[in-house]
Amino acid sequence: MNNYYIIDFDSTFTQVEALDELARISLANHPARELIYEEIERLTNLSMNGQLSFRESLAGRVKLLEANREHLRKLVTVLKKKVSPSFLRNREFFRKHSDSVMIVSGGFKEFIVPVVSPYHIKPENIYANTFIFDEQDNIIGYDESNPLSEEGGKVKLLKQLQLPGMIYGIGDGYSDFQLKESGLIERFFAFTENIERKSVSEKADHITPSFDEFLYVNDLPRAISYPKNRILCLIVGDVPEIAPHILKRDGFSIRVKQTFEEKYVKDVGMMLLGKDVKLDDGQLARADKLKTIGYLGDSKYGVNRDICNDKGIVLFDDKKDKKRNCEFIPRRMADFINNGDTYMSRNFPNLILPKVERAHRLLHIHRNVPGIMAQINKVFAENEINIVAQFLMTKGNIGYAVTDVNIEYDNRLLKQLRQIENTVKFRVLY
Repeated sequence: MNNYYIIDFDSTFTQVEALDELARISLANHPARELIYEEIERLTNLSMNGQLSFRESLAGRVKLLEANREHLRKLVTVLKKKVSPSFLRNREFFRKHSDSVMIVSGGFKEFIVPVVSPYHIKPENIYANTFIFDEQDNIIGYDESNPLSEEGGKVKLLKQLQLPGMIYGIGDGYSDFQLKESGLIERFFAFTENIERKSVSEKADHITPSFDEFLYVNDLPRAISYPKNRILCLIVGDVPEIAPHILKRDGFSIRVKQTFEEKYVKDVGMMLLGKDVKLDDGQLARADKLKTIGYLGDSKYGVNRDICNDKGIVLFDDKKDKKRNCEFIPRRMADFINNGDTYMSRNFPNLILPKVERAHRLLHIHRNVPGIMAQINKVFAENEINIVAQFLMTKGNIGYAVTDVNIEYDNRLLKQLRQIENTVKFRVLY
């Protein structure tokens, strides 16, 4: 049996509600535009939360738009820049599953098709409403015979399609949950990367803060091996608001605390510390998942660098107390997690890596001893792995090897790389 993936468009594939954006374009010069914007947003939210029928909401919004084809062209330009980041980076998934991915939306084909088509989504797999225009290209209504213009339209559409396989639904609104409620789909994933509607997420089979999470849970091909929303980033001490904002926007799970509480030691993956925070050596030594620390000050007396080196924790700090470092340091931390970069690290060799496509990046942190690269490459050779690129830098007792490979591999390869003597930490980046 085939698997089918039913994906919503507004606030899911894109970060915004398209009709709300269209209103801001078409009513830009209207004297009462702010009041109309508020009413359109109100109608959108009532429908998405299940408090107003979809048809009533849609009819009310379209009537208020005063839009035409030229406004739609401008809207498409805006929406192409507003694709949700986790969908943007997983373009390869859509290429491989072009027959089984469907966009099902209460929005309109006139703006959905040009936005999703570059992602290998077939036109015949895009289901949405269509506008009606007058002779001057003004929008005067929509095709009311389309089931997606009705309350429960997605349910009606799927009953008509009778897809022969397992169906998974991804969306942020009540109309998406109705698919699960109807029994037509296997599992419903509430997508919360852009907005979380409690009335929807409380009823979902799984809350997915990113498309990466959906792919990870279902063991599907993805751009990154481990969803960033599963990496706990602990903010400790006096840290300017811009710093956690940068990391949260990148998709990491943020907790803000005044101290490094014991309950977080086991699971913390990243730490951003305010000036004068001192980490307990015992807690640091037991933080086995910790990958990187950012310190907004000189870390010399706050963080034990020997322990960081022994555990393969990359440390970035603010030795010169520069004003912009509250932004610079969290970005360096994110670059290490996202790409493997160690540029401006306090304890690791500085390495800026090229971005790769259609490849897997493997990070091997080890003690800088003779012969270890020979052991690493022996493992690759024995597993018949084709190496696309390889980078090695050392600093003191730390060696940092990055290998890009372009073929699928057995998990035995990863196990063998982890078991090489003098390995400190090993991670699959993507």
